[in-house]
Amino acid sequence: MTGDLIFILLALLTLVPAVWVVMSRNLVHAGFGLLFTLFGAAGLYAYMGADFIAVAQLMVYIGGVLVLVLFTVMMTHVPRSHGNHGYDRYVPASVFALLTFGVLYKTITSVNWSASTSPAEPTIARIGAQIMTDFIFPFEYVSLVLLAAMIGAALLTREERPAGPANAAKDTEVAP
Repeated sequence: MTGDLIFILLALLTLVPAVWVVMSRNLVHAGFGLLFTLFGAAGLYAYMGADFIAVAQLMVYIGGVLVLVLFTVMMTHVPRSHGNHGYDRYVPASVFALLTFGVLYKTITSVNWSASTSPAEPTIARIGAQIMTDFIFPFEYVSLVLLAAMIGAALLTREERPAGPANAAKDTEVAP
């Protein structure tokens, strides 16, 4: 019974803010709704025993992507449109949502959901051991690709100064 209550609370923590994201007209409010939705999804992953995916959800999506989106939205001026929005934009979205829910319902009802009686075992130690033994070459290759991307981003954002005697003096100065 307690497990069902935890699942229902985590599902509500995921679904209610998701509806808030869709219905909100303010981008900052939608971003904060997305924050709670992603927290709920991470909680569901942890509840199902996928601790690595839950931590990755927190670190990547909430810690990186969502913070970037919120800072971008808050730092840019997004004009508000006060025009008349008709219901014609809701019709295609509603049809798509109904089709998606129909496919999900068919999939959920056609699968034999046999419950496992054994508790889920942690996955982080196993994933870490496999990365450092079986998948060491792809792990190191990805680290080199990310390093190249960081160097490229630093070079692209570097400010170019025109060559001249005024800038040459600034380059030779030593800060105290």
